[in-house]
Amino acid sequence: MKKIYVLPLLLLTMILYTSCKESVKKEPAIVEKTYSVDAKATKINWTAYKTTAKAPVKGQFTEVTIENAKKASTPLEALNGLKFDIPVSSLFTNDTIRDGKLKKFFFGAMKNTSLLSGTVNTINETSGSVSLKMNGITKDLPVTFVVKDNIVTIEANMELNDWQAEVALNTLHEVCKELHTGKDGISKTWSDVKIEVITDLKYE
Repeated sequence: MKKIYVLPLLLLTMILYTSCKESVKKEPAIVEKTYSVDAKATKINWTAYKTTAKAPVKGQFTEVTIENAKKASTPLEALNGLKFDIPVSSLFTNDTIRDGKLKKFFFGAMKNTSLLSGTVNTINETSGSVSLKMNGITKDLPVTFVVKDNIVTIEANMELNDWQAEVALNTLHEVCKELHTGKDGISKTWSDVKIEVITDLKYE
């Protein structure tokens, strides 16, 4: 009698084992999305100042090239260590005469400054620095970061004289002396510039 029950028992065990294997579904592989900097989706704005009332003069650089774009798990990791070049020829203020003066008498009075080059260094989620080369001098420019979704805004206040730009500023001031004269009759060209960079990161 024992032999009669062995075969059905084996068959039942095999059926249960097979059905258990079939019921286990493979979980789909989790693909983590990454962030990367897109030069074409990056805007570089600046604000300079004239007259004693510190009237703003706004402009931008319309081109930037990136040497080592990488994919990273966070926006700031994508920025950290990023190297860039900004052609001075891409300067734009919506005034061709002003553009020409800035290129010729300001940047043109500097050493080897057809490009503004630098490296972004993130310290934490809100601050870092840019190692910026201008007028043959490389210095760290403190910056702040604001991250919202995949959009990063970088802001800085740049003191041009930290890059020994006194000669370039004076040359520009002499050319623009009348235009930089306010209601008080005093002509002034300020040495500080506000920088704002907005980049819409690729998220894929």
